[in-house]
Amino acid sequence: MKKDIKNFTLEELKGYFKEKNLPLYCAAQIFGWIYSKRIEDFNLMTDIAKDVRVLLLENFYFSKLKIENREISSDKTEKLLFGLSDGAAIESVLIPEPERATLCLSSQVGCKYSCKFCSSGSRGLKRNLTPAEIINQYLAISDLTRKKITNIVFMGIGEPLDNFENVVKAIKIFVQPKGLNLSASRISVSTCGVIPQIEELLRRKLGVKLSVSLHSADSDIRSKIMPVNVKYPLVELIKTLKKSGKNEKYPITFEYALFGSLNTGKLAAQQLIRLLKGMNCKINLIPYNATQGIFKEPTKTEVEEFCSELKNAGLFYTLRKSRGQDIHAACGQLYALWK
Repeated sequence: MKKDIKNFTLEELKGYFKEKNLPLYCAAQIFGWIYSKRIEDFNLMTDIAKDVRVLLLENFYFSKLKIENREISSDKTEKLLFGLSDGAAIESVLIPEPERATLCLSSQVGCKYSCKFCSSGSRGLKRNLTPAEIINQYLAISDLTRKKITNIVFMGIGEPLDNFENVVKAIKIFVQPKGLNLSASRISVSTCGVIPQIEELLRRKLGVKLSVSLHSADSDIRSKIMPVNVKYPLVELIKTLKKSGKNEKYPITFEYALFGSLNTGKLAAQQLIRLLKGMNCKINLIPYNATQGIFKEPTKTEVEEFCSELKNAGLFYTLRKSRGQDIHAACGQLYALWK
């Protein structure tokens, strides 16, 4: 049975070549053809020996994603709906800025963690994406838009660390010089707080940035917003991050959605300040998009008062401007349907 060649890291492809007693340098050449030259036809890889090309044709194939829909926001954010081979669907978002272009990738079809503010988990989890399906989101959008993608965030549909090995494989292909040659420092992996996988990600020292969805420093409130907090409690999550992340080159980013009348008061800000005291971190504040009507959007005054408390405490934060709301491409709005 033929295998999808884009599921292979360079080291795995070298391992395959070694088993077949073929020159290992051919693996690097093939990576160059696929990811640098964007050639997906073994017959066109002219510096590969003919017998090797025949073997490749007999044992491998190239997968692609089908673009089902493309929407462009008034702020130039783009959302792509991709159809998968089994009838499932995912969405990816490209966020262009003057100095960079950030691609928000999905890692699963659906999500099992059911965060109350997020549409992506409202139908549960169907399956994990393969490394090829992750990589193909990048390739399809890059080829379609002709934009140079400078940053990647695993913040689309799914919990990336719940699809750990496939996400790690995709990262290795992204950063491989013979592959897509992106800097690891320009890749962010977001998690709702799956502690064992956080520990493993930090242990492997891939050089990527870690982003943790926090949304409240009060454990009871966080459990109501994010059921994952029951299994992986806030106190244990912070303890893990302080211990495992202390030697990380980059600060840990905490995503904090601001919900009106819930987690935006002075007390909530002070709890957050105490919780993160002494940590090498930054906070991404995101005014909530009223996607499902469960929570309220924060008022301008609530946002300003919360920011003021953090600023006075010397806590580094950014107030993120929501992008792509008019096409439902903002945080928590991705909701790809599947058959």
